Amino acid sequence: MCLGIPGEIVEVLDHEGLRTGKVRFGGITREVCLEYVPQAAQGDYVVVHVGFAISKVDRDEAERTYRILEELGQTAELASDRESMEKPP
Repeated sequence: MCLGIPGEIVEVLDHEGLRTGKVRFGGITREVCLEYVPQAAQGDYVVVHVGFAISKVDRDEAERTYRILEELGQTAELASDRESMEKPP
């Protein structure tokens, strides 16, 4: 099953005309593409699927959804990605 994970935009960036942002999921921050949600700004919550923000959501809905996904064990991939990035090659 493919899931979108809600997160908070903590910074909006421009990479040679491509709109991206740093999005925080719990305690983990990832850079994602914001092109599909041009109205999204720092402080907004978005649903991210495979590195792309696909929609905006309100804070309460984002937090509730993230808690449910954690309870279902669907956020483990984020933690494993962080661990593999922290280990030296």
